[in-house]
Amino acid sequence: MSQPQPQPPTCGIEFDEVPELPGALYDAQDKFIDFIMVPISRSGSEKEKSDNPSSFEPFTHPDMLLNSSQWSSSVVGKVSATAAALDSADASVRRAASERLQQEVGWASHLSLPAILMPPPGPRSANYIQYINQVLQSNAIYMQVWLRVPLVAQPATATADADEGAEQQQEQLPNGRMSNEPWEWWDSVRTLCDSHSSLHLALEITEDLPSAAVLARWLAEPVKAVILPSSIFLSNKAGYPVLSKRHQDFVQRLMQFKVRFIVQGAAQHPEGASSYVQYVHWLASRVSPPSELEQFEGAYRDYLQAPLQPLQDNLESQTYEVFERDATKYSTYEQAVHQALLTKPAGETVVLMVVGAGRGPLVRASLRAGLSAQRTLRVYAVEKNPNAVITLQMLKRTLGWGDQVTIVDSDMRHWKAPEQADVLVSELLGSFGDNELSPECLDGAQAFLKPDGVSIPAAYTSFLAPITSAKLHNEVRNFKDMKHLETPYVVKMHQVAVLAAAQPVFTFVHPNRSHPIDNGRYATLSFTVEDAATVHGLAGYFDATLFGDVHLSIHPPTHTPNMFSWFPLFFPLRTPVHVPRGGTVQVHIWRLVSKYKVWYEWTVSSPQVLPIHNPGGRSYFIGI
Repeated sequence: MSQPQPQPPTCGIEFDEVPELPGALYDAQDKFIDFIMVPISRSGSEKEKSDNPSSFEPFTHPDMLLNSSQWSSSVVGKVSATAAALDSADASVRRAASERLQQEVGWASHLSLPAILMPPPGPRSANYIQYINQVLQSNAIYMQVWLRVPLVAQPATATADADEGAEQQQEQLPNGRMSNEPWEWWDSVRTLCDSHSSLHLALEITEDLPSAAVLARWLAEPVKAVILPSSIFLSNKAGYPVLSKRHQDFVQRLMQFKVRFIVQGAAQHPEGASSYVQYVHWLASRVSPPSELEQFEGAYRDYLQAPLQPLQDNLESQTYEVFERDATKYSTYEQAVHQALLTKPAGETVVLMVVGAGRGPLVRASLRAGLSAQRTLRVYAVEKNPNAVITLQMLKRTLGWGDQVTIVDSDMRHWKAPEQADVLVSELLGSFGDNELSPECLDGAQAFLKPDGVSIPAAYTSFLAPITSAKLHNEVRNFKDMKHLETPYVVKMHQVAVLAAAQPVFTFVHPNRSHPIDNGRYATLSFTVEDAATVHGLAGYFDATLFGDVHLSIHPPTHTPNMFSWFPLFFPLRTPVHVPRGGTVQVHIWRLVSKYKVWYEWTVSSPQVLPIHNPGGRSYFIGI
């Protein structure tokens, strides 16, 4: 697979005032700057805006100054800072500010601007947020709303309340949120605006950066633009602007989400803003190109997939083909079979059964393991999908398996084996280990396993972790029904932050010699979240012991390198849960079994009590 050419970042410049708009736009485009961000109002100073909030003129000239294509693709409008006055204690100030903002937003809508930038909110900005929500709910929803939020609260932006002044100390508000934490401001806006799809972040990078965990949390938010003040740049030996190593790393991580970069503030270099834009392009060129595996996974990032129904549905050829491309998985299985065969006496024929043989990759891996272990094998390939059986029969002829391999067209749970097996091999694992009915299938298949027989896999454990991901939650919400909010999804998680280390949930061991066998499970897990966050759901993983010390895992600390057959399982929460700094998230999850189906139920009981999701399997179940 050839390496894709990296896409250059989209860059713009923020102006505080624009005496001559066409000239500013043409000059920017001449320097390969993609767009400009300019005030909607042409008022001069912040003082003038506050003293006379009703004064308004659209930019410098009317709408005919630029053509509609230029307005809609090359200009972002900046709402005036009078938004803070919307939370003033003075009703007349609030009214004047509201009129001013209505004019500005109305003009931006008239111009068909792609986005408007709103000033930062504060800890007590309910009226301002209501106005933002009003804009989002209006007919102008095609126009994105970018909310400016700094990474770290600065003295000048520590509050948006006109009556409290700039010197605000950190305090806990009645709702448990911290007053001087910008992420809390953003989360309040997002929550009160019901996670509107047109509401995005314009994240302002500050000179001081917060902790790595806080930065990771921002990466899970809908960042549309990144504002780079000229004041955060250093100068290298040649006098050109550069960022500190930590700033570089964070900016490059943001680049993977296709954000727009905006240079703001007076240029400290003779070449002006273009020198900062050139540096951003240079940073982008230094990002490592995606590996072949990353290219493959790219199409699946944050894409919701319903888990397989292996007993109800027959896989299609394309699905088999994708799984069979995972060389790491089958080489690991081959290693496990090799080790298992070495425990069997040399010179004796080993009976090996592959249950759920598919199109034969495990059969071939087992035959290779037999050769390397110098053991004679008699193999049964059991498969219920009649279409896959045709492929197995073709492979038997073309690869010369002969009498060494017997193709069995049957469901493993109902097959009457002619003899018992020394080794039972299967690949029935799901993203959560047991979510594709591996326990139920292998419990039935173990009837034809010798008392000292070996199962591969021998055991597997599921894991859960709380995550924040506005993108994933909005993807589920977009279905606009309860069913999808109570359905777990297979997802290659990308714009996601894991809020606490995953903990073990359910463990299954094979063969299972318990009497009676009960595959129902219940677990309670408590997670401590270091920084304030919104929990949108739970990420599920598994770690499997195939044989001895041979493992397959998608659990992040033990993830098998270069394996892509399984992505994590996402359990959404119907209502996102805000967790304060250092708070505890208590999770309950059940695996429930009836005669005809298996399903999960889950909920959160702290810091907020939610309803039990998917009771009785009403929205999602795995059919037996």
